[in-house]
Amino acid sequence: MITVVGMGAAAGAAPAGDVAAGAELVVGGRRHLDAVRLPEGVRTVVLGALAPALDTVAEYVERGRPVTVLASGDPGFFGIVRALAERFGPERLDVRAGVSSVAAAFARVGLPWDDAVVASAHGRDLRTAVNVCRAYPKVAVLTGPGAGPAELGAALRDDGRVFVVASALGSAEERVERVTPAEAAARDWGTAVSVVLCLDGARALGPVRAVAGVRPGPAGWALAEDAFAHRDSMITKFEVRALALARLGPRPGDLVWDVGAGSGSVAVECARLGAAVTAVERTPDGVGRVRANAAAHGVDVRVVHGAAPAVLAGLGEVPDAVFVGGGGLELPSIVAECARRARRCVVVAVAALDRVPAAREALLGAGLDCDGVLLQSSRLAPLPGDVTRLAATNPVFLLWGVRPHGRTEGVAP
Repeated sequence: MITVVGMGAAAGAAPAGDVAAGAELVVGGRRHLDAVRLPEGVRTVVLGALAPALDTVAEYVERGRPVTVLASGDPGFFGIVRALAERFGPERLDVRAGVSSVAAAFARVGLPWDDAVVASAHGRDLRTAVNVCRAYPKVAVLTGPGAGPAELGAALRDDGRVFVVASALGSAEERVERVTPAEAAARDWGTAVSVVLCLDGARALGPVRAVAGVRPGPAGWALAEDAFAHRDSMITKFEVRALALARLGPRPGDLVWDVGAGSGSVAVECARLGAAVTAVERTPDGVGRVRANAAAHGVDVRVVHGAAPAVLAGLGEVPDAVFVGGGGLELPSIVAECARRARRCVVVAVAALDRVPAAREALLGAGLDCDGVLLQSSRLAPLPGDVTRLAATNPVFLLWGVRPHGRTEGVAP
């Protein structure tokens, strides 16, 4: 067996007893090895690069010799248990979990965390954690080099969040500090940070839930137009929205732009599905409607007031997917700029036939694979005498451009 021991809430917090008793090989970080009593003559490996350490563990396992691996907190939660189980099989593991840094951090601030979303930025792209923090009111971020409180703060300084930065949890040097993102961005936090909690102060407590983690997805989408405030029926109809959402594919960790947002119906629906969303709208009353619709549906949508394509240059972010609504003479340049920036796809809704060729050329010119449909629908409508007719909605062209898999050379902030 490989005994995997979680060392309390964080570095230096050793569990009771001789955790390495009987082991012939003990693997762990230097701080963990220093915190336990090691058997006489035991071989130790200071955990750095994972692959060489696993190769050494394999030598002992193949000879049937006992191994102990020391880790921080709960080693099955974004920890070494995954790598060990993949290499040696879960049946060889005896896991003795400690308190995770996430659980300890929420305990320190007196908050439940069954409704928290946990994102790891350790050795991963920070943008996913940033987008999750924008989309959800209670997030714990496991940090790493180049992805700590300062970097998170710089990315989230305009999103109305509060940070709780927990450092050296479980040790004599433990610190738990509440700061703004701007304050976090201005500091050098060193290497002792265990976890950062990113909270919307007004919603940090959260409702009682039956499902932990990411909130359950909506029971339905492509909501009826009367679910949104809008002006003179200037709103993406639900039939069009349904296919647009299917092509955009919004999900937790994604960033979606809704350009020419109007009522913000597409933006709100993407946010309900867990994506971070930026809505771009040129009219002041439209900006107010987007914000009101987002608040009515209990989601966060960042609203940028300005006219595309010029305003897009000021968005220092790379979207995963973009929805472009409306039309006008600027449509080709808007689509081209969005296609240049999008990591995955751009979806364009066009009412005027004359605008379709230029929009399609803009998608193709950016190297995206392009397809599209003309959507025509007729809805059931009552007539006097308890009978029903079909009422036609205006036809809409829906185009979508998809970046070929693995080709991101054109993507730029």
